[in-house]
Amino acid sequence: MSFTKSSNPAFTDKIFAKARYEAYEDVMTVSGTVNKIALMLLLVVSAASYTWGMYFESAQTGGLSTAIMPWMIGGGVAGFVLALVTIFKPVWSPFTAPIYAVCEGLLLGGLSASFNAIYPGIVMQAVGLTFAILFMMLFAYKSGLIKVNEKFRTGIIAATGGIFIFYMVSWILGMFGVNMGFAFGNSLVSIGISLFVVAIASLNLVLDFDFIEKGAQQGAPKYMEWYGAFGIMVTLIWLYLEILRLLSKISSRN
Repeated sequence: MSFTKSSNPAFTDKIFAKARYEAYEDVMTVSGTVNKIALMLLLVVSAASYTWGMYFESAQTGGLSTAIMPWMIGGGVAGFVLALVTIFKPVWSPFTAPIYAVCEGLLLGGLSASFNAIYPGIVMQAVGLTFAILFMMLFAYKSGLIKVNEKFRTGIIAATGGIFIFYMVSWILGMFGVNMGFAFGNSLVSIGISLFVVAIASLNLVLDFDFIEKGAQQGAPKYMEWYGAFGIMVTLIWLYLEILRLLSKISSRN
């Protein structure tokens, strides 16, 4: 059984196996990874504050799309590219991971502002729920309420893969004009699907905690702290976006 088996593309057998056999004087620690996570969160929030403010400022002048869209699109594309680079070159993560956080922040700030403009207060609710789930999952993992074994890993990986396939199929069908409103509208079925996705994204955090802890125990090189923080951020951003979607569906029914 491999402890590096995960549904998070940042945490794979190949990456962690390679890191374990590299010779470095400084090794990965859990506390060091936590510090990197905190720094990346700060970078995300700082960048998001910029496009958030730009959204509402440009909305007052009527130049919304021309002012903010380049930042959002550029941040989203650059973030995706940097994520791929980081996954394929973990040794570059001390440089690529912080920049990834900034790029994702630019995208999330504008996106969050657009949701908040329609449903005032929804962003603070989503942020609060995201951090509440983060600490709940950490407590459940550290206390042993949720035990990471092979069956648990397999179930979460299968569910995450199923969600990815579902989104890809929906996107492809949408290109041909096929509307899957039952999954993306505000019906009870759609809300139920979003609740399921949020639950799976939350449980992915447990897998991420386990991989970081095991990586530290195995003496992975120091740069893997940045890589571990990057992996956590990928899951957190996914979780936040899914919570934002869920809350918007519920709010639209009122």
